[in-house]
Amino acid sequence: MNEPMKLTAPLKDYLWGGTRLRDEYGKRTELSKVAESWELACHRDGKSVIASGTAAGETLEAWLTRAGAEALGTRAAQFPYFPLLIKLIDAHDNLSVQVHPSDDYALRVEGEYGKTEMWYVVQAAPGAALYSGFSRPIDADEFRRRVEERTIMEVLKRYEVRPGDVFFLPAGRVHAIGAGGFVAEIQQTSDVTYRIYDYDRVGADGRKRELHVAEALEAIDYTFYADHRQPYTPRYDAVVKLIHCPYFTTHLLDLTTLPMTRDFARLDSFVIYLCMAGGVRLTDDLGHVRTIRRGQTVLLPATTRQVTLTPDSDGAKLLETFIA
Repeated sequence: MNEPMKLTAPLKDYLWGGTRLRDEYGKRTELSKVAESWELACHRDGKSVIASGTAAGETLEAWLTRAGAEALGTRAAQFPYFPLLIKLIDAHDNLSVQVHPSDDYALRVEGEYGKTEMWYVVQAAPGAALYSGFSRPIDADEFRRRVEERTIMEVLKRYEVRPGDVFFLPAGRVHAIGAGGFVAEIQQTSDVTYRIYDYDRVGADGRKRELHVAEALEAIDYTFYADHRQPYTPRYDAVVKLIHCPYFTTHLLDLTTLPMTRDFARLDSFVIYLCMAGGVRLTDDLGHVRTIRRGQTVLLPATTRQVTLTPDSDGAKLLETFIA
């Protein structure tokens, strides 16, 4: 039970999805479009399946139930269920404007945890934009009025994005992914979403999708911030910190051709590698070897003490995530 595990992701065909996950990232499916690939998932609406090693074919959730807290690490084991959900999201069309509640609100109202998350922009079509927070201070009364008048987009902060942009989205922040965006999303394991505005679209049943304005009014954090981009300095062949919060820590590893060894002896957490470009061979301290390429994910159990990452000749770009 100490070996790295490649994962097969459940796929979602939401109405706004595109074809890049299928056509460019190797997701095998008969779906005509793929909106989301749940790269790491132990959620009731989608579960990763182990694709390598002695547990191949088993869901990650079932394996973790057998492996116990030792495989998760102390911090992760504090949560009543696996704490992280990691997605690749292909937005061919606009996603709804939405907000996720805090833990306190979600546990009280929904019976599950809230959602803090981050975005890493993997690809962006010309003019693609993300929305995060408000463009100026507003209060609940103005928010309610603008939703009723369908003018809420006028007060959302719009960011035209390019690959490598990072956004941190604590619970309570209004946000949306615009058409043309392709992002990696790292979040708490929760799917509690309050939809605020959906461009008057209709779903497969021919009806407009449900909005959750009353809940959103209570869940939104109206604090104004001038800029919601997460600053960082890109570097090759280095561990670059993107986000550190109580729910996850995420690093960017942009490898050229040089091997990198990561020491996890004192970490006490599982580690996830999501490959966004190129490919890499992982060799752990017990000699297990796994190879992942663009659009693939591997989990290292918390018992892993060390891993060496050897990039392909064209390099590798990875997101490294754990709980610290």
